Amino acid sequence: MTEIKSKYQVKSNKKNLVLGSVIATFIAITPYFFDLYESVPNTKVWNTFLFNYDSQYYGSARVLVWTLLNKIIPLVLIFIWFFTCRHWWYHTLLVPIAMYLYQIIIILNDDLKYVDSNQVLYLIPVMAIVIPTIYLLRARIFNKINDANKSMQELEDEFKLSPKNFWGKIKEYF
Repeated sequence: MTEIKSKYQVKSNKKNLVLGSVIATFIAITPYFFDLYESVPNTKVWNTFLFNYDSQYYGSARVLVWTLLNKIIPLVLIFIWFFTCRHWWYHTLLVPIAMYLYQIIIILNDDLKYVDSNQVLYLIPVMAIVIPTIYLLRARIFNKINDANKSMQELEDEFKLSPKNFWGKIKEYF
């Protein structure tokens, strides 16, 4: 039994090492992704074999891609943080995730005059769920601190939800 378990642990450790290496490499090269906009032509109409884009609001496809990359890259990094964070407060990351998603939708909607306007109004429903949830978790932690003789790290470990894989983490929210 221990031989089978140790083989499984070795396989799992190798898988985690590879996944961690891929994530770390992606995070390390994100500054290069910010410069991808330079490969887009500085013209109003951008024709590729996949699509044609006519930039009505921005006047240049390069400006649109630059604007999108400045929202998408931090969003991807926050998603990585969200799915790899093991602290009890990681749900608060849903607020900046919602903010960046809203900003990307606004950027893609060419009819608006201002990109970052009234975003707080659209974040209120997300914040109305996340903030009380975090407060209740915090209250439970401090109640347990007063009732028990555990350290803060032990309490954080008690409230951790750590599924075995990526899809387990996704299923935790839906």
